[in-house]
Amino acid sequence: MITDRRRLGERAGAALIRRVAAAARAGMHLIQIRERDMSDGELLTLVMQAVEAVRGTRTRIIVNDRVDVAMVAGAHGVHLRADSAPARRVRKVAPPSFLIGRSVHTRDEISQVCAEGDVDYLLFGTVFETASKPNLPQAGVAGLADAVDAAKGVPVLGIGGMTLDTVGQLHQTGCAGFAAIGQFADVPEHDIPRTVTAALGAWDNQRY
Repeated sequence: MITDRRRLGERAGAALIRRVAAAARAGMHLIQIRERDMSDGELLTLVMQAVEAVRGTRTRIIVNDRVDVAMVAGAHGVHLRADSAPARRVRKVAPPSFLIGRSVHTRDEISQVCAEGDVDYLLFGTVFETASKPNLPQAGVAGLADAVDAAKGVPVLGIGGMTLDTVGQLHQTGCAGFAAIGQFADVPEHDIPRTVTAALGAWDNQRY
């Protein structure tokens, strides 16, 4: 689950934290706090609230790009953009078990990132058509499978146009999972538990 509070209307910060808590209780594995327009102080407060909201669950909070905020807030990891600092540099200052992910878009990027090492997962896209980034080319299922091959064992998550229907098309790509914004941000708050359960179920069902 990747956050976008701008879709939530007034008092979006409070609404986002309620969604984070509900998703965690429903079994979400990772939640990436991706609020790039927030001030440092606002983002730090939000991440700290998110970390507290998932306490006692298996959910881990990942912060988009801001290693400093992630570490100060006690988050479980950071997600680096394709043009961010090398993961090796982050690993040198990060605490033990700190997760480091990175966005990738091409086979060449994947090969370079994996050669550098120190990443725990890759986020590859755009796989399917998505309203979040409508102008990006779509890699499709074949492109995702190629990304998995290029990653040489580093877990790859697909992103872009992920819905309960398209998740089923990831069968046999070898990817480790998927990430989504709209699938979780564009449903009513009371539907979050059902949506998370359905998404996890769709993923589990297509693996066999």
